[in-house]
Amino acid sequence: MTIKKTLVAQTAFAIALAVPAFAQDAAIDVNGDGMYSYAELAAVLPDITDDEFIALDASGDGLLDAAEIAAGQEAGLLPS
Repeated sequence: MTIKKTLVAQTAFAIALAVPAFAQDAAIDVNGDGMYSYAELAAVLPDITDDEFIALDASGDGLLDAAEIAAGQEAGLLPS
């Protein structure tokens, strides 16, 4: 396989993996900034409390990034 074909195959594979994740994230990340605000998360998880959100927000910036979401999922605080 040539380098060009390998690169095209790898790119297609990466896109195929990313599309389902993006579709799921787009339903939550309403403004498309790649972060989850309390309002965005509460829209899909209405039982989440302010204290739970604050506990997930390791950086303290008022937003959850991908690492904070993953940590919350691994800890069982958020659904996978």
